[in-house]
Amino acid sequence: MKPFHYISVKLALCLITGILLGNFLKPSLFNSMLFLGVFLALLTFAFFKAKRNSIAFGVISGLTVIVLGLFLITKSNPKNNPNHYTNTENKHQNVWHVKISEVLRPTNFSQRYIAEILSINPTKEVGKLLLSIQIDSSTQVLHIDDQILINSTLEEIHKPLNPYQFNYSDYMNGLGVYHQLQCTAKNITLTQNPFITSKGIAANTRNNIIGKLEVANFGNEELSIIKALLLGQRHDIDPEIVSAYKNAGAIHILALSGLHIGILLLLLQFLLKPLERLPKGRTLKLVVIVVLLWGFAVLAGLSDSLVRAVTMFTFVAYALYLNRPTSTFNILALSLFFILLIKPILLFSVGLQMSYAAVFSIVLFIPYFQKLWQPKYWITRKIWQLMSVSIAAQLGVLPISLFYFHQFPSLFFISNLLIIPFLGLILGLGILVIFLSIFNILPPFLANWYNAIIHVMNGIIKWVSTQETFLYSEISFDRPQLILGYVILILLLSFLAKKSFKRVTLLLASLILFQGWIVYSHWKASTKESLILWHQNRNTILIHQLGKKITSFSNHDQIHKKVLRDYRIAERIDTIRQKKLQNNYTYKNNNLVLIDSLGIYPKNLSSITVLLTQSPEINLDRFIKETNPKLILADGSNYKSAIAGWKRTCAKRKIPFYYTGTEGFYTFD
Repeated sequence: MKPFHYISVKLALCLITGILLGNFLKPSLFNSMLFLGVFLALLTFAFFKAKRNSIAFGVISGLTVIVLGLFLITKSNPKNNPNHYTNTENKHQNVWHVKISEVLRPTNFSQRYIAEILSINPTKEVGKLLLSIQIDSSTQVLHIDDQILINSTLEEIHKPLNPYQFNYSDYMNGLGVYHQLQCTAKNITLTQNPFITSKGIAANTRNNIIGKLEVANFGNEELSIIKALLLGQRHDIDPEIVSAYKNAGAIHILALSGLHIGILLLLLQFLLKPLERLPKGRTLKLVVIVVLLWGFAVLAGLSDSLVRAVTMFTFVAYALYLNRPTSTFNILALSLFFILLIKPILLFSVGLQMSYAAVFSIVLFIPYFQKLWQPKYWITRKIWQLMSVSIAAQLGVLPISLFYFHQFPSLFFISNLLIIPFLGLILGLGILVIFLSIFNILPPFLANWYNAIIHVMNGIIKWVSTQETFLYSEISFDRPQLILGYVILILLLSFLAKKSFKRVTLLLASLILFQGWIVYSHWKASTKESLILWHQNRNTILIHQLGKKITSFSNHDQIHKKVLRDYRIAERIDTIRQKKLQNNYTYKNNNLVLIDSLGIYPKNLSSITVLLTQSPEINLDRFIKETNPKLILADGSNYKSAIAGWKRTCAKRKIPFYYTGTEGFYTFD
């Protein structure tokens, strides 16, 4: 296979290059439009003056698509819309008229939504906001397309307060959501909504289906899996179940994606085969399949993973309709090109990256895996085909998985081998269950059978996930390793395609470079020293790193385990020790003095950094006069009312004040 011979592959690569350039350079919308206009003019000129197969025409075409990608990612930035709320003064108290566009997973304390702005006081403006409504006895669950008036103040989405935490603020910014509104039920007024979108109709239909399934004889755990498998609703799945699927390497089963849509396409191809006997039957069959695929996507919530999967398999369905020897690689490249053409920001979605990495890897590696062994018997042949597909997919996503999740489930092929062959039956039977439940004719025995099937599937996943010996977790894997990992895979493919001394030399060189980077990273970690004040509510934590060892200073044993785990992975830490807090520390040029709830501190101090903990009752103004500190720090162990007073005092005395609750962790120089 020579993928770069396909025009679709070249177009997709050029579009991706343009999107990456636009995201890095961040040009203005006017400049990107100007560049695009210039290159479109050059392309038009070359179209009439140059030969279609000439190098000049090819170069101009490629550059035009690159500039198109740059323009599309710039245009997709909501802030480039002059009517976007960030381009106006709206930081003060406002009445926000918004429409619910997405229901998010609730927390223990609040219901959360993505809301589209309709107007502000009552100026028409646009944009998206994260809406958090405090849960109490009067809180009403909102639905897609509900319109509400909110009297609240715009707030920043909280950034991570400790090193290497997941940056939820950046994640929401990638979705075009830059601020949040936090309120209670009394701040909200539900308004009449004359506009109902197709997404809202689908959400209502989905909720009705869920309501009918809830009265059937399904277990809570099984019902949550059914809703995820068939309706794209993962909000109700127990986190322990999600963790089990993740550890078993089967999390893709819970997320509606290319696997599910591919199986659904095969089912529809089989069930609608009789339509081919009608006049224009093949065309009718294609139309019905495409409508049903997109109808399923709308019903399941039109998530990004579903949109890209249905787009891809729409091209596959068309290729099957043409019945021509079309390359799968060509179809994949075309689907990727059109997805990014419509929504370029999806390029930075982890889901899209993993989905296409897996599928491209399957297409490229499977021919070589099939040559390794050709079993004689049917059963062993099918098992090897499933295993080789699973191994190829895992190879493709391995660098991304290690980079984002830092773990590798080595028994992934067992869970896939035991479940994937029956996933078609599970999906097909599930669709029948939903169809019968809509008309209230779901037989109890069928519900019991389906419940038992899901129960068995969960049992298999749980068993595989408990084999902890085969789960490699907490693997340090940084961005250079991610890039080098894919370089190795590309060079491996090149070597498999044509074995030569040059190609094996390049492959070995990439492996040596990969190992060299690991050695360098460990050496760099072993020479590092730092002292960091972390943020944790009702606790004071100082972290001293010396090489690949860290010492945690705290008076409480309950340190946030996930935060500590993320830090340990990123910094390649081997050893962790815990010690009690002391009253003072000396680190490089810093003399750090802690003042706790007793309010006791040594006299005759000068040029010190002060850490206020446990809300000490001291006269801060007098303390500043006596000691003239360089900096005053306050962490999460203090009352917020005390923080506000200290901040005012420091501002009056012109002493720098740093609160970890708003500014995050503090690193001592």
